[in-house]
Amino acid sequence: MATTTPSRGRRRAPSRMTRAAGKAAALQKPRVILALLLLLALTSVMLLDGYLRSEVGGDERVRSDASSSKVPDDVIDGGPILSFRNGEARSTSVPEKTIALTFDDGPNPTWTPQILKILEENDVPGTFFLVGSMVSRYPSIVNDLVDQGNEVGIHTFTHVDLSYQSNARIEREMDQTQLALAGAAGITTTLFRAPYSSETDAIDNYSWPVYKKLGAEGYTSVFVDTDSDDWKRPGVSKIIKWATPSKNKGASVLFHDAGGERSQTVKALGTYIKKMKAKGYTFTTISGATQQADAAEQQSDAAEQQANGGQPGSGEAPGGRQGQGLQGQQGQGAQGGNALQAAHRTATGTTLYEGKALVAAVAVAEWTVPGLATGLAIVGVAVMGRFGMMLILARRHYRKRNRRRFSWGEPVTRPVSVIVPAYNEKECIANTLRSLAQSTHPIEIIVVDDGSTDGTKEIAEALGMPNVRVVRQENAGKPAALNNGVRHASYDIVVMMDGDTVFEADTVRQLVQPFADPGVGAVAGNAKVGNRNTIIGAWQHIEYVMGFNLDRRMYDLLRCMPTIPGAIGAFRREAVLAVGGMSEDTLAEDTDITIAMHREGWRVVYQEHAKAWTEAPGSLKQLWSQRYRWSYGTMQALWKHRKSLTDKGPSGRFGRVGMPLVVIFQIVTPVFAPLIDVFTVYSMIFIDFKASLLAWLAVLGVQLVCAAYAFRLDKEKYRYLLMMPLQQLAYRQMMYLVLIHSCITALTGGRLRWQKLKRTGEVGTPAGVG
Repeated sequence: MATTTPSRGRRRAPSRMTRAAGKAAALQKPRVILALLLLLALTSVMLLDGYLRSEVGGDERVRSDASSSKVPDDVIDGGPILSFRNGEARSTSVPEKTIALTFDDGPNPTWTPQILKILEENDVPGTFFLVGSMVSRYPSIVNDLVDQGNEVGIHTFTHVDLSYQSNARIEREMDQTQLALAGAAGITTTLFRAPYSSETDAIDNYSWPVYKKLGAEGYTSVFVDTDSDDWKRPGVSKIIKWATPSKNKGASVLFHDAGGERSQTVKALGTYIKKMKAKGYTFTTISGATQQADAAEQQSDAAEQQANGGQPGSGEAPGGRQGQGLQGQQGQGAQGGNALQAAHRTATGTTLYEGKALVAAVAVAEWTVPGLATGLAIVGVAVMGRFGMMLILARRHYRKRNRRRFSWGEPVTRPVSVIVPAYNEKECIANTLRSLAQSTHPIEIIVVDDGSTDGTKEIAEALGMPNVRVVRQENAGKPAALNNGVRHASYDIVVMMDGDTVFEADTVRQLVQPFADPGVGAVAGNAKVGNRNTIIGAWQHIEYVMGFNLDRRMYDLLRCMPTIPGAIGAFRREAVLAVGGMSEDTLAEDTDITIAMHREGWRVVYQEHAKAWTEAPGSLKQLWSQRYRWSYGTMQALWKHRKSLTDKGPSGRFGRVGMPLVVIFQIVTPVFAPLIDVFTVYSMIFIDFKASLLAWLAVLGVQLVCAAYAFRLDKEKYRYLLMMPLQQLAYRQMMYLVLIHSCITALTGGRLRWQKLKRTGEVGTPAGVG
């Protein structure tokens, strides 16, 4: 039937499909941006987690045996507490019979709480030099530590030797640790201990400028007098012995609450504290020791003034004033006025909020990355399991269907109807109809012209084929065209194909033979890429042979075929009508009707010998459009038939076998697959390039084996497999992004229109395709 062309003088109102298309187009850009933002966010989370674990930006260099010729002698020979006043270095020693317990490298969720418990039981404070990355990962421990009355200092953010770092990196290490402290406990600190430092005589020409720079910024650098060397794990008795100051001297004593297995430290600490108390020692923090030293110095200055008749003595100016200045500086802003925590400052304003944001971001990374790693491990096992299952079941399927004695039943020789829906297919329709004219099986051909504007109808009629009928309808979409063709079909078996597809002479005969089994309601044919001589075509050829056809063999044996390809499929006419025909509820009408067939109790099978040659998208833009529609349509169809999960009989079989397989391997696994690649690249760059590369090559090898076997079953030439490594690097990533885009569209409730692909008509007869 013909349609009436509207007058040029009148403007036609936009149709419902046109309006829907406009809305969909307006929503696509935000969804693409959202998909990219999600991928960027996950990549950022991974980089943050790697930075916290020193995998990103880590620097394990440690300087040793460098000259100290530029370091003042009074610093090298001075006390363990180094501060700078007015640009001048000042060393302070811990008073006699006083111990400042210091702990490096924490916090650690296993050892730090045990050490805090021992300190609390013995009513002893400690000074903890914390690694910023650990602070951000375990903020509650730091908060408990501060609340208990202990003092904290900075031990850099990633535990790097600052003598190797640029000024920018030094600032970043300090500022990030301060933010972590602000987010964890609401404080900042003026204390600092450099990683890999020990006593003051270890200061060299490279680290000295760092201490001067930080001193000018108000930091007090803390070293040790006495090192327990607990990191060597020498045994409890040696730790206690090495941590004991000689000759009743005061000392800054070093222990570790992280950085390794610290059970010996935990066992030694309580005994050590009791032993030192028995010797008359008192315990304080670094700030407490500094204030005691300042007080002693002030008393000494006052006594000297009295000895000089009350006149200012030579020791008054630098000693007294500097001591008072230090005390005042450290006391200003001290949390709660606690002298033992005088180095603490209350975090306010942007520092506090940025710190809380950092801790929150790290918390997200701490949960997300391990969760993703576990999920990806599960996905990896599932993918390998799927490959194994496909190989086993595909082999069984091939051997079963290619046995000499295999038969569907009595040969099907009665005529069938072939329906060709066509919309602007002028480049392809002639080749399609000429291929059908060579059919060895009796057929009638029904071309349903879906409102074409390029002369498709006229080209089909001009061929003058006696068994071809052209049915004209207003543009309504492919499902409507197929339903129109079914209504016009004269026979009980209908074959559906695309207007750009070419059949071999024996295709229809092979395709309809399974209908000898009265339980078969539909048959999926073997769709092949005809335009495979381009890179994009070759990639799709690999995908069709390995992904689609190998899958269909597996699904056939499991009796849960999810999709009959639109390019080649056959149906019992009564079965199509019984399920309501081709539905317009989804964009994947082929998947929709296939699942509907299962739910009605019909069996759907795969006929590998019925081959159709289709024109695959020739550009990345067209490929994206096609796969976007396929992915989104599949999700729509699965959601539409979700009740099959609880059905009984054949419907329940598909719901509990086929649907989970489709969801896992066509949606969930591909959605997570880009993360596997991101993890692989991340590991290659930051962790172990060789091991990561070998792992990737191993997975590629497994895929090559599966692909080679699929090519063997389909009797395809192996040379296309040379494109597979490049396919994994480029084409596969695009398919993943398409699926992620489709998932976002589905989650945001978007609707898509049917998207017409540009055709070239280059797929003619299949002869010569290799």
